[in-house]
Amino acid sequence: MKTISAERLFLGWIATEKGLADNSVASYQFDLNRFAAFLEDRGLTDRTVTANDLDRFLGVLYDVGFAVSSIQRTLSTVRSYFRFCTAENLLDSDPAEHLLVPRKPKTLPSVLSIKEIEAILNAVDISKRGGLRDRALLETLYGTGMRVSELCDFSESHFSDDGFITIRGKGNKERIVPLGDVAKEWIDRYKAEERPSLATSKSADTIFINQRGGSPLSRMGVWKILHAYALKAGISGEVSPHTFRHSYATHLLEGGADLRIVQELLGHSNITTTEIYTHVDRTHLIEVHRYFHPRNRPM
Repeated sequence: MKTISAERLFLGWIATEKGLADNSVASYQFDLNRFAAFLEDRGLTDRTVTANDLDRFLGVLYDVGFAVSSIQRTLSTVRSYFRFCTAENLLDSDPAEHLLVPRKPKTLPSVLSIKEIEAILNAVDISKRGGLRDRALLETLYGTGMRVSELCDFSESHFSDDGFITIRGKGNKERIVPLGDVAKEWIDRYKAEERPSLATSKSADTIFINQRGGSPLSRMGVWKILHAYALKAGISGEVSPHTFRHSYATHLLEGGADLRIVQELLGHSNITTTEIYTHVDRTHLIEVHRYFHPRNRPM
């Protein structure tokens, strides 16, 4: 019994029509597999499942102990699947039409201070093999606010002559951001002095490649590089490529950047996604209030 009758059609649609990356399509497929297992356990299919059954599926996800973010993603996939099926007349009705997705509690992103960023950057020994690559990689992460997947795809074709780079983000959307003088200097030095010795036929024009075989760095490879230097710099707590992205946005806003400009630089389609950064550094807000508010100025 095939519990998800139009899975292949749906995955093909989100890949071609919506332009989602392979990793995103794989996530959709993973969520559908989880839903298919639930249906199979209960002798159901996508044609016989009801709204009540979907409520029970939600309860199962809670009972198993999934994080709210995982539940949100799974239910969003299920809703998208049924919307697709009804729009294409593959199903007569949409049982997920009124399915409520739980809200994710707002959590503040972890942010490194400028001194902590500098400590991580300075922890790189550029005299060792791979050192120039690692320094250029970290400078690029912090200098552009790239997502780790965007960094792994970063290639020569993304450069322009005016100091900007083109980044291909989620949904294959493009945005143009300044590279920054420091990041450019390290990339130029890495490309001139070290990358040629790492490159092979597998490297193509990808900027950041591994030391074995010259293949493009993976997301896990970037994470391991950053994690190692954070430990070396004595930074406690979890430090990931996304921490650098959060820090990039926060430091821009602390320096006076407009929120909508930061939205464009990060590639957020919705301003509310960027607004979380306005709540990160409470100390900075207090200092601004004390300095500028007339009731806080020294007499």
